[in-house]
Amino acid sequence: MEFKLVVTEQYDGREIRDIMSKELQMSRNMIKKCKLYGTVELNGVHARVIDPAHTGDVLLCAYADDSGMLRQDTGINIVYEDEYLAVVDKPAGMVTHPTHGHLDDSLLTMLSNSDLPLHPVMRLDRETSGLLIIAKNGYTHNAMKNANIQKKYLAAVYGIYDPSEGTINAAIRRRPNSIMIRDICPDSDPEGHPSVTHYKTLLVNESANTSLMEFTLETGRCHQIRVHSLSQGHPLIGDGLYGPNSVDNSCDDFENAVELDALVGRQCLHAYSLSFYHPILNQEMAFVSDLPEDIRRVFPEFDLKSVRNK
Repeated sequence: MEFKLVVTEQYDGREIRDIMSKELQMSRNMIKKCKLYGTVELNGVHARVIDPAHTGDVLLCAYADDSGMLRQDTGINIVYEDEYLAVVDKPAGMVTHPTHGHLDDSLLTMLSNSDLPLHPVMRLDRETSGLLIIAKNGYTHNAMKNANIQKKYLAAVYGIYDPSEGTINAAIRRRPNSIMIRDICPDSDPEGHPSVTHYKTLLVNESANTSLMEFTLETGRCHQIRVHSLSQGHPLIGDGLYGPNSVDNSCDDFENAVELDALVGRQCLHAYSLSFYHPILNQEMAFVSDLPEDIRRVFPEFDLKSVRNK
């Protein structure tokens, strides 16, 4: 990896290691790698990390890292890849991180070469499909904190939203005595976390009393879309935790719930749109993923192009 910058006035007289830390967001370990195994140059001349730099100086920091290509033989769609990060389309039914019972078939395990440790920038629930970012090294993972990541989801839900477009602003907390389940709660609840979800209705099937929604996250709480949509009376089709056929949040409001849940076989949630600022290449990136076949069984008429052109 190589980083080159012109020292600005705010860093005039500061040590090079301060600039590497503050401006390049390098960890102590990475600064050490550049110092011991790479190159640190000031105006084309070898420099120590404790040397001062001045306004207008050109600083070059570089070191050879272990970044390589992801495995290509997994059947997982790699939407984009460079030496710093990748955007992949996670299938439904696959966990993101290795866990007990999923040490060999997690997304990270399957994509990683033996010499390539991967750093997920985000995660998706096992049943949620769609786009996510994987960093190939610790530096990129840390730099992605300032990447302004924008995520949009498609979800098939029970019922019809009224109004058809709006914002759900409701704090979320873990349900007492439950490990997994979340609930909305008053803003004053000390256990609650502020949560904001924007929604828009894309398609409605009045005869089936279902809707295809676009959800845009302003915050990223655990189960946020599922909990917020349920709070409006619109659980996701196929949601085994919050849906009408679930044990903990069951209801009799939707006569066709058993048939529709069985038709899809998992929660109807797909991360379909992802955009961010690439912190290394310094450019805007944007990707989309079409509605997967299982959710399309509920809304076969969905057209991604028409959504993207709105």
